[in-house]
Amino acid sequence: MKTRRLLLSGLTVFALSFPSFASAQSSKKIDKALLDALMQSNGGTQPVIVTMNQGARGPIRDALQRHGYQIRYEHALISALAVNLTADNINELAGLPDVKSITLDADVFAGAARGNNRFQTGTTQAVSNATATNSLPNTLRETLGLSSVATSSSLTASSGIGVALIDSGISPLADFNGRITGFYDFVKGNGKSAAPYDDFGHGTWIAGVIGASGVQTNYQYQGIAPDVHLVGLKVLGGDGSGKTSDVIAAIEFVIQNASKLNVQIINLSLGHPITVPAADDPLVQAVQQASAAGLIVVTSAGNYGQNSQTGQVGYGGVTSPCNAPSAICVGAVDTKATVTRDDDVIAPYSSRGPSWFDGFAKPDVSAPGHRLVSTTDTSSYLYKQLVTSRTTAANGTPMLILSGTSMAAGVTSGVVALLIDAHNKNGFHQQGPLTPNLAKAILEYSAIPLKGFDALTQGRGEINAAGATTLGLAIDTSKRLGDFWLARVVAPYSVIGTQVYTWAQNIVWGDNIVWGDTIYFDNIVWGDNIIWGDATLTGSNIVWGSNIVWGENIVWGENIVWGENIVWGDRLIGEIKNGQLLGGLNIIWGELNARTIAWGTVVGNNIIWGTFFNGDNIIWGTTTLDNIIWGTSVKGPASNINWASNIIWGQNIIWGQNILWGENILWGENILWGENILWGESVSGIAGVN
Repeated sequence: MKTRRLLLSGLTVFALSFPSFASAQSSKKIDKALLDALMQSNGGTQPVIVTMNQGARGPIRDALQRHGYQIRYEHALISALAVNLTADNINELAGLPDVKSITLDADVFAGAARGNNRFQTGTTQAVSNATATNSLPNTLRETLGLSSVATSSSLTASSGIGVALIDSGISPLADFNGRITGFYDFVKGNGKSAAPYDDFGHGTWIAGVIGASGVQTNYQYQGIAPDVHLVGLKVLGGDGSGKTSDVIAAIEFVIQNASKLNVQIINLSLGHPITVPAADDPLVQAVQQASAAGLIVVTSAGNYGQNSQTGQVGYGGVTSPCNAPSAICVGAVDTKATVTRDDDVIAPYSSRGPSWFDGFAKPDVSAPGHRLVSTTDTSSYLYKQLVTSRTTAANGTPMLILSGTSMAAGVTSGVVALLIDAHNKNGFHQQGPLTPNLAKAILEYSAIPLKGFDALTQGRGEINAAGATTLGLAIDTSKRLGDFWLARVVAPYSVIGTQVYTWAQNIVWGDNIVWGDTIYFDNIVWGDNIIWGDATLTGSNIVWGSNIVWGENIVWGENIVWGENIVWGDRLIGEIKNGQLLGGLNIIWGELNARTIAWGTVVGNNIIWGTFFNGDNIIWGTTTLDNIIWGTSVKGPASNINWASNIIWGQNIIWGQNILWGENILWGENILWGENILWGESVSGIAGVN
């Protein structure tokens, strides 16, 4: 293949042809999805996003344009360029010190679902048995602690709460009359203003659950915040897919025009599998920029929680940009169509944390998302395709039943709108607005935990609109740092239906779970200039330590010994006899060559993690059929990655450099759990271990 040198003026570059491209595979600047795509296409042109240091974008852009490359987007806020490049120039750019990362301009999907039939098995999972009916109970608002119908305006008329819906569009239906205040098409019009439309139907459905007025169904089906105004940004086409760069462009547009659009919330019920750490993910960084600008970003966790063939649930399936630290990442709850929370469960398809690469604790909260009814456009793709998901209101209006974390994110955006409005009603917001960090903390603190589900499955619990708005109304953000800022008494419980439910009363901050009345005080972390999870506070503010005991058999933090028969460091549990490691269910962790370990009689009960078998892999289970090898099971073009095959199914999981979790979750940089565990970076003195 002929090499095309960019010849960047003033910068040292290395022009390499495709046969030498394999040398770049060791570079952490190029994500695996892009490498896979290049190998499959034999170095052919691929859509990429090049992220670079500030000041380098101009020279690199100019060099690309001189060589005939058309820049699709110039993402100024994250210092990146979206462009189609060949392998030689990707390799050349990766050699530049000012280039931070080169990622595939990946396809994004509604609900982050993949596959030819993704809207049956992903976004709309488990709705295939739905039948057309007008008797499906409508308990959504009530199970959130709201009235069944907002008989008066749910929002203060002058508050002007706005949601930017970055999705497949919004159809101008009667339920949205006068409240679609802007529409921008990034699919056909490169972000230009256009008349609202939605050929796919996903965005319209989400808009309905956020803020349908209910007029179409005589108020049988009404959104969570029925007076909110909506700004549509179409980034998904008629098949429900789009490009990451379009989503980033839409986010940047909202940031730059937030005041003009009067938008406080961004809803992202879409995403793609995580292929790079959050710091190198352009979509995550765009979300981080939005949060820093004061916008509250709600994201869907993804629908990779369940093995579609075996039905087994798995961890680690959260998608990008759910892994953005500052975003509100939402999992899906099956409420069983009842008001009570007692029978609520996490939907099995809802993606669980932690996030791949970084090990962030996600989702943050969960919300109703299973078999919900909302507004639909009968000319849309989804309505036409999902025949068994159709239903009607009592007055005959066509509606659509959908399930997924996309739906849960929409519900959460509606609750956030009510939260902002409650905070605005007390007038304190004029001195201190409701920031993204504070909104997220309020949702977590007032959430109602579901019994039997760990924090990597449900976050802090199921959101509680009644509790969140109670806190929003009480918090006086004009108070000084360190001051108690509740302007009224707040009881940490809510009445849902006829039952009283206690709030979670804690938040997850980075590697820590914070209990008590933390949220009742003004604190620097509630500002826009703190990335969620980054701050350690002293003085008049709250000191949040690094060693937390979470639940009944869970340890979170550094340098912790927990339970019986656990040893920290380079020591081991059990007995070595004749070169065999004996005793119980053992785990060996470290940079080991597993093929030289003599496991003896306990081989079926062990887990091995190391750098063997073509990279960082996991060998799991007692039989070959139970094993998943991460990193080697991806086959075919990047656009056809079978991501579900890389989820880790089961109760006990090893993740990343220093994380283990299972039925009893432990989290942090150096953590152990359970009985009979051997931990350390190396094991010596055992026959057969080199």
